[in-house]
Formats: sequence, structure tokens, C-alpha cells
Amino acid sequence: MRERTKFLLIVFVVLAFLCCAVIFYAGGLWAVYRYLGAKEKLAPTPVAATPKPGGVLRLAGSEPVTLDPALVEDVYSAEYITKIFSGLVTLDESLEVVPDLAERWEVSKDGTVYTFYLRKNARFHNGKPVTAEDVKYSLERACDPAIGSTTAGIYLDDIKGVKEKLAGKEPEIKGVEVLDKYTIRITIDAPKAYFLAKLTYPVAFVVDKENVESGPDWTSQPNGTGPFMLESYDSKKGITLKAFDDFYAGRPLLDQIEFIFPEGSPFVMYQTGELDVVSVGVENIEQVLDPKNPLNKELLKVPSLDLMYVAFNVEKEPFNDPNVRRAFACATDRKAIVKTLFKGMVNEAKGILPPGMPGYNEKVEGLACEPSKAAEFLKKSSYGSAENLPPITLSVSGESLVAEALVRMYKDKLGVEVEIEQMPWDLFLKEVNRHNLQMFILGWSADYPDPHNFLDIHFHSQSPGNNTGYSNPEVDKLLEEARVEKEHGKRMALYQKAEELILKDAPWVPLFHGIDYILVKPYVRGLVLLPTGTYYFNKTYIAK
Repeated sequence: MRERTKFLLIVFVVLAFLCCAVIFYAGGLWAVYRYLGAKEKLAPTPVAATPKPGGVLRLAGSEPVTLDPALVEDVYSAEYITKIFSGLVTLDESLEVVPDLAERWEVSKDGTVYTFYLRKNARFHNGKPVTAEDVKYSLERACDPAIGSTTAGIYLDDIKGVKEKLAGKEPEIKGVEVLDKYTIRITIDAPKAYFLAKLTYPVAFVVDKENVESGPDWTSQPNGTGPFMLESYDSKKGITLKAFDDFYAGRPLLDQIEFIFPEGSPFVMYQTGELDVVSVGVENIEQVLDPKNPLNKELLKVPSLDLMYVAFNVEKEPFNDPNVRRAFACATDRKAIVKTLFKGMVNEAKGILPPGMPGYNEKVEGLACEPSKAAEFLKKSSYGSAENLPPITLSVSGESLVAEALVRMYKDKLGVEVEIEQMPWDLFLKEVNRHNLQMFILGWSADYPDPHNFLDIHFHSQSPGNNTGYSNPEVDKLLEEARVEKEHGKRMALYQKAEELILKDAPWVPLFHGIDYILVKPYVRGLVLLPTGTYYFNKTYIAK
């Protein structure tokens, strides 16, 4: 939101605990429903037998980088985009792919041709019907090289002709065909179990051609198809969304959603009644966990399908040497970060895939080294010692206690001085995508519950989402086999083998998997939060 990112490349990222914020790249952090191995559900906030329409929900928000679905790659932007726009399919509360603008679809016997039948009552916010031509236009616009989408090549590349369109070699996408006003056919290059799930990412959302071509600032008045419309946007105060009366599934129960850009502490604003929902930072967790504190009854504790990690650019010195990367990986004391920095609020990450994700391996080994062994890898490297290393910079977005802790560990275990570089969020993302950073802290949250969303997107050598330049032919082979393997057990085994190899090569150092601590006012009913980084508001209402 990734990623997003989980979507969206929501995409997890850097901790800015001065603002109690956790930013995630292309994906997101929040979750009250999550995908578990046994498909267990966590209950949302209570719902009355007859929900009462109306009311305004107030949350802390952040200014979006963009409101263009083709360009979104951060969870802040995705929060708004996923309410204003929609696509052919979506994820439900259990993270299952379900119909959205398409009421149904058919798949060919060989698994490569998808025929989508659009809802005839699906409307843009101005009342215009959504047609197959709108879907075709939106997909081809997202893949237009002039747009510069960083996510189209990740989430749409299975469609035949997308690569050629992205390269500017073809004016249209060969694999997207309009059959009639409400029917569209999409052909992919091979049968892939995760294809439909990838279409839930915003880059596949439908936009209105007339709206887009009205001017460069078209997103200031977006004509979307989602359950909510943009009512107002003040870069200093916040964003307000209002219910779309003619939404195909029926008008949302809420009248409005107010995302307030806080000047002070969101936690304090929640206590004073200015916010209805808020996340709890490490500095406030002890008081809300106290059973004697009234806030304890309003607390939700939910694991997330996410990962915070340190990434090394293998195209830049000294991290082009795998033993240097291994040295830094071994010097990273995850247990200390979890216990001291987060007071046990997160789970230590031994691997890349989070618990609850299909393919998760609780016995993953990786490097299996202790911080005390870190210097041995540095000695084995082409540099031989810390004194011979070039200057090293760790880039982050905003303040980061994690970065400060890591720098101390590198100094203590390796004798290496590392400088911290703080960057604005939008610039940070651009520099990551351009492979300009030497090493950085980032995060990722599941866009869809499949290992492909973590491993293939980030570690296949040809993936546009590979932000470290990592390349291993054996890993590529395993990931390519997993793409088309039909038997679930064999497919998961391929991903687990790839994960082990990646961990040994150490382009990433997994740090921790998140746990969300969220306060929700008792009068907020039917609230659902997804591990894709977005809230699910369609059934939410205010009971007061």
C-alpha cells in the first residue's frame, strides 16, 4: 500500500516514534482480521442486530504522497485510494479474493484466460456506468511508461503484453480484450495461483479517462468507483471522505470519515475525545496494558503479516561482498531490539515470511549465527577488517530508534562507524527505487497472502520490486518454478528453499514482525482492519 504496500510496496518501513508512527512501504500495519494457517478469524468491533446508519469516524491521518492508483506505493496514500477507487476484485475480511466491480469471472481450463463480467450497477462517483473500456484504459494507462508507475511491472506483469507496453514497444496490452460493454478478457503468460490476488492492488484499479484527462491536478477531484468520495483535502488539517450513495453494494453506514493530520500526540487526542481510533506507541503501551486502566477495555492486540528489515544495496561497496553483508547480519541483535526497544511489542523475525503466511517456516535457519561471530565474516571478506571498509551510511525516513540501536551494534560487534541519514518519506522511496542508497531500513506488509508477495517481488533478479540489486540464479530458478507449480505443498517447499538461500546471502536482515496495539472507542461498531494496510469501513457505524 502496499507496500505495499501490500498492496501497496504498503509497504513497511521506518519507525518514527517521536510521532508514534510506523510507516510501511507498499503494504500496511493494521489488522483485526488476519490470514492464519487455519483461517482463524479475529472478531471485529461489535455489531448490533440492526446497525444504525450515519455518523462520522475520526482517525489520525497523514498527507498522501499521491491519490493516483497507478502511482501509489505507500500505506498512507493507499488508505485513501482504497476507499475512493476500486478494481475488478478485492480481498474480503478473511483475505479471500471476492468480486468487486466484476460480479463474477470464468477461468479457462489451462488457467491462463480470465473472463470478467462487470456489474451493470457499478458507477463512477459522477453516476457514469463502469464499462470494460474503462478497465482496459485504466490497465493500459498504468502501464504507460510516461506515467512512471513503479508498481505496474510488479503487479500486472503476468498479463500478456504488459512488458511490451511498459517498454514503450506497443500502444496496447495484447492480453487485455474488450468483448462487450460489460465483459473483458485478460490473458496471462502462465497459470498462476496468485494472479487474481495481484489484481486487488491499486495499480489495477479503475479510473475515469475523462477525469484523468481533465488536467494534471485531476486527483484533487477524483471520480472514483469506491464506497467513499473525496469531500475535502487540506494539506494542513486533513482529508474527509463522504459516503457514495450509489455504491453498487449499497451506501456505507458512515456518513463521513475524517482523517485528521495531528499537530500533537494522537494518543492524547484519543484520550480527549478528538479521535475514535488510534494506534498505541511503545511509550504508552504499559499504561494501556494495565487491566486497571480504563483504556485497557478499548485495546485490540493483533499480529500483522509484515516484516521490518535492514536492506543492503549489493550493487554498492562494501555490500557487494556477501561476507560483509553476513557480518552486518550477524552483528544485528534482534532479541535486544525486540526486548529493549519495543518491550516485547513485536515478534523477533528469524526469516522473511511472517507467521500466518502460507509457506511460513518456523524452523528456518538462515545464517544461524550469533552477534559474537560477526567479526569472523568481516575478516573473511575482501576487506579483511573494519579499517579497510569505505564510509557507510544507513538511510531512514524520519527519526528512528531502530537505526540508532543498529549503529551501536555495528560499532560494538564490528568496530564499524555507520552514519545515519534522515530523509523525507517521498524522497526516501524514490531513492530506494533508484537503488541510490547504500543500506536502509524498510518494511513490507502483505498485499495478498502468498509467499510470492514477499519473495518473488523482492528477490527475483528481474523483479521491478527488487530494491537491493540482489541476484542469485538458484533463487531465480526456485521462484520461477514456484510461480507455475500447481500442487500447494510442492509450491510452498520451493519458496522455503528460496528463503533459506536468500537469508544466507543476506541482502536483507529480518528484524521483527509487527503486533498492532489499537484503541477503539466503544461506540465504534463493525470496524475491520486488514493486514493489507487499510481499514475496511463498509460495515462500520457510530453507535451513539
